[in-house]
Amino acid sequence: MSAAPRPRLRRTYAVWELTLACNLACAHCGSRAGTARPDELSAAEALDVVDQFAEVGIEEVTLIGGEAFLRRDWLQIAAAITGRGMRCTVTTGGYRVSAGMARGMRDAGIRQVSISIDGMQATHDALRGRAGSWRSCLQTAGHLHDAGVAVACNTQVNRSTAVDLPELYEVLADAGVIAWQLQLTVPMGNAADHPELLLQPPELLVVFPVLARIARRSIVDGIQVYTANSLGYHGPDERLLRFRDEPGSWHGCQAGISTLGIEADGAVKGCPSLPSAPYTGGNIRSRRLADIKAEAPELTFNVHAPGRARDGLWGFCQTCEYGDTCRGGCSWTAHTLFGRRGNNPYCHHRALTLHGQGLRERLIPIEPASGVPFDYGRFTMVTEPADARWPAESLPPLTADAVRWPADWPTP
Repeated sequence: MSAAPRPRLRRTYAVWELTLACNLACAHCGSRAGTARPDELSAAEALDVVDQFAEVGIEEVTLIGGEAFLRRDWLQIAAAITGRGMRCTVTTGGYRVSAGMARGMRDAGIRQVSISIDGMQATHDALRGRAGSWRSCLQTAGHLHDAGVAVACNTQVNRSTAVDLPELYEVLADAGVIAWQLQLTVPMGNAADHPELLLQPPELLVVFPVLARIARRSIVDGIQVYTANSLGYHGPDERLLRFRDEPGSWHGCQAGISTLGIEADGAVKGCPSLPSAPYTGGNIRSRRLADIKAEAPELTFNVHAPGRARDGLWGFCQTCEYGDTCRGGCSWTAHTLFGRRGNNPYCHHRALTLHGQGLRERLIPIEPASGVPFDYGRFTMVTEPADARWPAESLPPLTADAVRWPADWPTP
């Protein structure tokens, strides 16, 4: 008798943490990277993972860390990925990438690398914990260009970086980046220890007009500027910032639907950003990837029966007009704030709606993180009048006047 057919495979994109070793010391690192995990996959196990990616229909694999290139066999792994017909990209801190390494990436079949740059030089170096790391990122971009590898950039949006974004855009344009992804700093890992870095939800009303103005400029310059899944949703600039080239709107967390995350020790999650403890569905050392992703509830929580899309929503998101499709925005963001998904205050539509009612939300940390990779603390949230006095013990709220614009940008 022939075996029963497998359910249709859902995931086409994988993000793979090759090692937790890192040569930076970022204040906002969600994985608390620095030292390699004690039980990271062997070379043979890693190559078997590549075969399993191909088996389940993965089309693109992004290699991350820590810092992926601190693993000695990382280019062998990259070459195996491209050799199996999958696209291989890399996200790097960009610190001390040599011209020879850039050529090695090209020869392994890597065609695009995203460099993490968080603000202008002083801001970036402070956040990344290494003097000279900003300049090293730009040198890395030059080495990649010379090797024929396309360069993109990703930037964390937080209280420190938000004011630098327009000036940083010009630096990136001059450096020849083809795309710039903006993502929210979320209180996981090291960032959970630094709540002063986090934006408050009403400050999205300052940030999104800045992002929209930059995105309009980027159309002229031919650069793709877009927000990551942690930053949104359903605001007036959603099409500009997320769906510039196609109709649509934010349609919910894709963890376990179109994405997959693998940690350096073989742990499998539906999204690489999710906290490890609640969302690890198994380990590739003990179960085949196809079985984990088809059966593990930690990877199938976004698959809803008809009429049940609002299950698990609570608070504002439970009654929101977009609840059936949005499903509470980014699960990672909500869980690291409240210890469960389904209610996400970092929402542009939500901030605008509350502002129209004369209200705002404010997050207050009440429980620290434990200090392990991918951990999180806990916050409570207050809803108060929008014109209430900002607490004296908090940093002053972000204002539009604090954002630094290049002198030659036209007034909007």
